Amino acid sequence: MGRIAVAPDRGGGAPARRLAVPADPCVRIAVRAGAPAGLGGEWAALADRAAEPNPFAEHWFIAASLPAMAGREIRFLEARRAGRLIGILPVTVERGYARLPVRFVQNWCHDQMFLGTPLVEAGEERAFWTAVLDALDDADWAPNFLHVKGLVEGGAVHRGLIEARACAIVHREVRAFLESDLDPQAYYEQAVRQKKRKELRRLRNRLADEGEVRAHILDDEAELDAWCDTFLVLEKSGWKGAAGTALACRPPTSDFFRDAVRGAWDAGRLQFRRLDVGTRTIAMLVNFLCPPGSFSFKTVFDEDYSRFSPGVLIQLDNLDILANPDIAWMDSCAVEDHPMIDSLWTGRRSIVRVTVPLNGARRRAAFALCRALERGSAGFRKLVR
Repeated sequence: MGRIAVAPDRGGGAPARRLAVPADPCVRIAVRAGAPAGLGGEWAALADRAAEPNPFAEHWFIAASLPAMAGREIRFLEARRAGRLIGILPVTVERGYARLPVRFVQNWCHDQMFLGTPLVEAGEERAFWTAVLDALDDADWAPNFLHVKGLVEGGAVHRGLIEARACAIVHREVRAFLESDLDPQAYYEQAVRQKKRKELRRLRNRLADEGEVRAHILDDEAELDAWCDTFLVLEKSGWKGAAGTALACRPPTSDFFRDAVRGAWDAGRLQFRRLDVGTRTIAMLVNFLCPPGSFSFKTVFDEDYSRFSPGVLIQLDNLDILANPDIAWMDSCAVEDHPMIDSLWTGRRSIVRVTVPLNGARRRAAFALCRALERGSAGFRKLVR
């Protein structure tokens, strides 16, 4: 690694800690304690140039998340080439890996973030990761190794990390993914067998007996707060409310949802859908549109109408995203083997976690110990199965 220098503070944020000169001397890393101030415009421009879209890494989503979801010190690794922002990665120091009380660096994620891929300018993936890893190698606050959650397996950012430094996939999940050149109706007929389509028509017809069925997409900013109110009430009225996990059960998470949806609207990223029967809203869906991709963030439905499968019905309406010329695909953001989404979407997307060694004898030893224990545990589970 090259020489170390101190980076001047920019934009009124916390002072930069250190700045490393990696293999590519034109790329520099500033490590900041807390969100860098004054980066909104640059951050938004970076999102438009990113190798892989990720709304959960955009400025508006991070800004909504910090007050409610931080919980610990977050450092932002800000990569620049000749002054231009080419990547940004929030990280935390965590404790407890593979049942060992070891500390390690991890990209910052919370329960409402469904992808951990950092925003990295297309073409700069390897340079970004090389600079990040060089900076972590040098940082006295960065213990043992880097754990990165929520990468798209084989995506440009994942490939760039592999090229920068050998790393192991330690966890993989496969979730539903919507992508097709077919129009919505043709896709539906191909993806869902005839018997299932017949049953869904029957449910929609039965639902129409309860009142006029109408689908809406929010197009008036003046209605945004009211739509958020309805969503939060609907979610809290169901099993999540009973379990205490609904967003509206805690003011910070309720505020997070409102701020995230407002931020998405202001950034031109929001698609908010609603399904009504008569005067009653029975299902809602929040999508984030990040051309060429999109992400299904949150779905909620009225459990009093569960016999009509309102969550499935609003997802049928959601297939019209295939007719949007700016959107090539949608990530379900759903857990693996989700019964509702998996029955409608035939595509699959692999999301992985990787663990990356950092330089230093003690760090390498801790990395080797954790990986050995992890492999041993995986082998034991396989043997038991």
